[in-house]
Amino acid sequence: MIAYSFTYLRILPHVEEHSLTSCLTSIAIYVQYGDVLTSNRHDSLQGDSVYALYFCREKKNLMEKIESYKTLNSSVPQARVLLVGPVGAGKSSFFNSFKSIFRGHVTSQATTGNIIGTTTTARLRSYSVKPAREGKPLPFVFCDTMGLEPEQGAGLNPDDISNIISGNIPDRYQFNPSVPLKPEAYGFCKNPELKDKIHCVAYVIDASKISIMHQNMKTKLNAICKKINFSVIPQLVLLTKIDEACPLVKEDITKVYKSTYIKELMQEAASFIGVSLSCVVPVKNYSEELELDMNIDILLLHAVVQMLRLVDDFFDEPRD
Repeated sequence: MIAYSFTYLRILPHVEEHSLTSCLTSIAIYVQYGDVLTSNRHDSLQGDSVYALYFCREKKNLMEKIESYKTLNSSVPQARVLLVGPVGAGKSSFFNSFKSIFRGHVTSQATTGNIIGTTTTARLRSYSVKPAREGKPLPFVFCDTMGLEPEQGAGLNPDDISNIISGNIPDRYQFNPSVPLKPEAYGFCKNPELKDKIHCVAYVIDASKISIMHQNMKTKLNAICKKINFSVIPQLVLLTKIDEACPLVKEDITKVYKSTYIKELMQEAASFIGVSLSCVVPVKNYSEELELDMNIDILLLHAVVQMLRLVDDFFDEPRD
């Protein structure tokens, strides 16, 4: 399988850059000849064109599915998905990568990376995505949290999770790793509505580190899992950095579901978090890339579609 990239759209300057048709044509041209192709050679691109056409259609369908999504409760215009995970696992990078798909170029709105193992996200941030600068936001919000750290008194305090998922903590609240927000504290939202609560939780786990995760980190994650299970909120795992974990996937990301090692890591994550294997989604965030890649985009889009299906499960569950 060939890794197609939007970079190649510039090969045919006379075709509109964001057209799926030009995407198909120019990708096939690049793969077959590596240069501009004259019109009399188009008929020889059948094999590669089939792959390109499939991926272009798949991406388009996934984007349309996400844009047209509506929650099952009319009082909730935007579903809220909480991103939880260790420092450096890729929570903020996941949001940036997803936003990049709808903006058509690699973006970096949310601060990413870690300095000497310390989280760069110190506040609860709610991020929505607009497909265009002046467009209508997509029907869901990503809530980015402070990263988890193995040391006590550092990183997100697991006791803050109950307040976050219940909608008691406002956007841009600055976390105190030592002391969770108390009901009597300034800014505590005492009467949150359903639209303010969390409707799905995504654990962001680094595939290259899951097998060597610090025991204290496992303890913190287990504590968070118990709180979320008690609240009956659907959960899934985003298994990030799959290219760093597996040489086969690093060489060709389309082989992610053919890698026995990635499957073993998915099974390990499913067992650890306590979700089914279908709720563990392997993804690669944009990190060093300057242009979008079709295969990366499709993995990211599938992950978000799975989240929205779990959001539906949230609203299917009877609530007080």
